[in-house]
Amino acid sequence: MSRLRAEIIQDPGMFEKLEAPWWRLWSQSASATPFQSPAWLIPWWQTFAPGDLAAIAVWNGDDLAGLAPLYLERHDCGPRLLPIGISLSDYLDILCAPQLEAEATAAIADAALSLEWSQWILPDLAADAVSLSLVLPSAEERRSTAHATCPVLLLKGDQTLAYSVPARRRRQLRRAARAARRRGPVVVRHVESDPQTFLDRLVRLHEARWADKGGGVLSNMAVEFHRRALPRLAGSGLARCLTIEIGNVVVGAYYGFHHRDRAYAYLGGFDPAYADESPGAILIGHAITAAAEEGAREFDFLRGGEGYKYGWGANDRWTARTVWTRSAPL
Repeated sequence: MSRLRAEIIQDPGMFEKLEAPWWRLWSQSASATPFQSPAWLIPWWQTFAPGDLAAIAVWNGDDLAGLAPLYLERHDCGPRLLPIGISLSDYLDILCAPQLEAEATAAIADAALSLEWSQWILPDLAADAVSLSLVLPSAEERRSTAHATCPVLLLKGDQTLAYSVPARRRRQLRRAARAARRRGPVVVRHVESDPQTFLDRLVRLHEARWADKGGGVLSNMAVEFHRRALPRLAGSGLARCLTIEIGNVVVGAYYGFHHRDRAYAYLGGFDPAYADESPGAILIGHAITAAAEEGAREFDFLRGGEGYKYGWGANDRWTARTVWTRSAPL
């Protein structure tokens, strides 16, 4: 008989009260990323709440042994079970205590099957995602192992730029730095201590960068989400916020994360009036160097195969997508 107890949490207040045990569970997981942390997912639900909350918590006594942050979305083809954080999160997954992973995943699967859904969709699963071990014998499973690419640069400590980044990109960085200095003093700052001012600058620069290209990814709701999430991420030591000033003017911003041995480049923006000085590239170079100095072994450019990522020497790493289908809800 299993010693674990599964609970389906439908009340947002109870979901938020999971934060302390959630952090403890998250810190135990070798595969967890900042996108599975309560600093990211609680603000996501507070901001969007696009369906009916159906988070599955698995308890071992008073300890959280597993967590599947999920919600039910009403759909023309029947209810769909989806992960909290979908769309804005580059990686999605469930969390399980390593020593209880088999029992916890089984409890999550059983609890999920007790909910009314026609499809359970889990996209953006990393190769080591715990979700890939879920078994639902009464549902049909379809899995894609090439769902989305997240190019990753391998880091080599203090020698990262010299040995990991291609020579062409290093030459471009040197030219950009010289061009920037011709316009005035160049200062790169870490500004995690003032997340709201940083976001103001990031939004302005991101919008300026994408104004003539149909807009970027920062909708009003997304900005509201980041205003809730970034102070939590910064307070927990996960956020990395950089700005670059040229001639005492902030012309670029970089928003990323660092957890254990991996850095993540999430979002950036720069003033197009300074395009010749490549402030965005200078910031990424600083972010890569800082990540290596902090002990990161990988710099993850996250979802999307944009060409500039490969210019830094990154190589494709693919996520998976799993869809379970039932002929009719229970």
